[in-house]
Order: sequence, then structure tokens, then C-alpha cells
Amino acid sequence: MESHVVKVLEANYVTYDVKRFVVEKPKGFTYIPGQATDVSINLPDWKNKLRPFTLTSLKSAKNLEFIIKIYRDHNGVTKKLESINASDELILHDVYGAIQYEKPGIFIAAGTGITPFLAIFRELDKTKKLKGNKLIYVNKTKEDIILGPELLKMFKDNFLNVLTRENTVGFLGKRIDRNFLIANVIDFSQHFYVCGPDDFVKDILRILTELGAKSDSLISEK
Repeated sequence: MESHVVKVLEANYVTYDVKRFVVEKPKGFTYIPGQATDVSINLPDWKNKLRPFTLTSLKSAKNLEFIIKIYRDHNGVTKKLESINASDELILHDVYGAIQYEKPGIFIAAGTGITPFLAIFRELDKTKKLKGNKLIYVNKTKEDIILGPELLKMFKDNFLNVLTRENTVGFLGKRIDRNFLIANVIDFSQHFYVCGPDDFVKDILRILTELGAKSDSLISEK
């Protein structure tokens, strides 16, 4: 298994519990937007603890970017990443992932499930091919939204921001369920890209199938 030791160039928070890392891009390192790589921390007790994180940067970018949720309630890799800053080192391993863009459709994301889509959106926006796509993004509260202004700038009126635990002006305060999808999706024969917690993905895929979506048009992490 090939690995690359890379230096952290930037580390900052995008929400209260989500941290952005910009790291060096190894020579020849390539990936398809939507894919992830196993990452470990280049410290003696951590270098063999690999966790998958999605690459969120453009393929053509000089450096690589990761946007990672920090889980402070247990002593795991993400909690350790909270103490990692510029000049520290990470180790990148294999690249993989099933979420890849095929054709225009509806992206449905919950929480950090937006991260596999970010590189896809940025690539489509750069090449002016984002038209025809729609984003439904669900979070608990307004403070949980990752890169909301950037997403709104890209999608404009094709961006539905859904909050499940608060009612805020300009946001839809409800859950994404069968009735929501019937009200907000006109064509169930189009492509759907779904990412988020396992139970969320399972429920959304089931509902979409019941409403007529074909299995080969449903894209999610396997």
C-alpha cells in the first residue's frame, strides 16, 4: 500500500466542530471528485490508525483539502486532529470511493455527508456544468451547516437548506421524509446522489425507490 507523508499548510474551523485542513499534494497524486483517502497522523501512537476522509479540493488545485468533523466525545483520530495545525504532518494512503458524478440530478446530503459532494460541485462549477443539478442539505441547526455561503453561491435557487431542530427564517424546518420528497422532487427518474449517516442514507434510498427511482440512478457510498 502506497503512502505519502504530507505537511499541513493550513488548519482552521468552518463550524464549531468541523475543521478544514489544507495539506501538500504529493507528486502524481490523483483522484476522482467524490473519492476519499485513508488518512493517519504522523505521530508514533497514531500513524497506524487510518480513517477515511473525503478530498474536497479541485483536482487541479496545487494542494489538497479535507473538511473533517471533530468528535470530542471519544479519544479517537478526529479528536486528535483537533490539536493538529500547520507544520504538523499527516500520512495519506489509498484513494477509493463509490460516489462519482454521472449526470445531472438531485444531491441529498445530511451533515458531513456534504463533504464527498464538495469536490464534485467545485469541479462542475469551474467547468460551468452545474446547471441542472439541485442540492437538498439537511442539518440539525443553522450552526451545523458546512460552507453554506459557497453552496448558496453555486446553486442559488436550486439549494434547499433543511433544519431538523429549529425553525429559522430562510430555512425549511422539517425532516426529509416521503412527504418532503414528493413535495420537492418533480421527476423520480433522474439521478440521485445521497450521502450522510448510514440510517439516513438507507431511509432515503428506500423512499426514493418506492417513489419510482431506479437502482442504477441511485448513487451512494457502498
